[in-house]
Amino acid sequence: MLVKPSAGYRGAAERVESTVLRGAARAAGQLIVVGCLGCALGGCSGGPAGPEASGPAPTPAAPPTAPAAAAEAPGPAVTPPGDAPAAPAGLGARALPVGPDGVAAARDTPPELRNRSIITVDDLPPPPDGRFHATVTAVPASVLARSSWTRNCPVTAADLRYVTVSFRGFDGRAHTGELLTNARAADPLVTVFRRLFAANFPIERMRISTAAELNAPSTGDGNTTESFACRPVRGQAAWSQHAYGLAVDLNPFQNPYHKGLVVLPELATAYLDRAEARPGMVRPGGPAVKAFAAIGWRWGGDYRSLKDYMHFSATGG
Repeated sequence: MLVKPSAGYRGAAERVESTVLRGAARAAGQLIVVGCLGCALGGCSGGPAGPEASGPAPTPAAPPTAPAAAAEAPGPAVTPPGDAPAAPAGLGARALPVGPDGVAAARDTPPELRNRSIITVDDLPPPPDGRFHATVTAVPASVLARSSWTRNCPVTAADLRYVTVSFRGFDGRAHTGELLTNARAADPLVTVFRRLFAANFPIERMRISTAAELNAPSTGDGNTTESFACRPVRGQAAWSQHAYGLAVDLNPFQNPYHKGLVVLPELATAYLDRAEARPGMVRPGGPAVKAFAAIGWRWGGDYRSLKDYMHFSATGG
């Protein structure tokens, strides 16, 4: 369970319309046409490069300049933001109080997050054409340095890959996300996110968390989709599948972990009601479950002793 926040996207376009002026001379049979036609369509050969907004510190580095790109697939037309709001004030900034056991208790979901559909702030430049793009490369040193990987993790740096994929935000726009994942899972995960993009399945944010972020006091409202995190299973000494890069947590806030009184993220209790379908939720038989099942990964929503609705893994653990 890896949980961090997200927010908005801006686009820009410009169009200058032509004007036509006409006049007729008084002399019989003589016609004078005076026309002025101007057109300014800057950047007609490609979409505008969207601004790269800053995310929470540390700001993720841009992806490598010359990665091996996967084949592109056309995505649905980009839709306007619609009703997707900006992130509420204070999102991700207020640590929850903890009890004597050092753990924050589950709480009622704030009204503004009960139907969470927040505009995405771009950590990486969005695809200029609004279509699906993906890259898979060896992990750049700068990316490895800002991740939670250390030499004490159960995989080597060479076992991992740096993956970028397009995803559809709750604002209806195409964005670029990043994943650190196991080398053998990289290409299959590109296939998964290609299918989610084509299905218009919304994702709020997708980026690599630092060790400091993973170990920071919980704010209970994080919503970062990610794969690798060098940590053990909650409450155990054994490594999590995330520590091998063989698991993905998808929209954690809309798809919380639940066991007894424990809910993660702690403010996501409104999403324990799985009967009320809301955008970004992983549902049985839905596009996310089908996409991961197609590469042989299992869903934590099928667990019996607990429910981990955000969680997909190669081993089922």
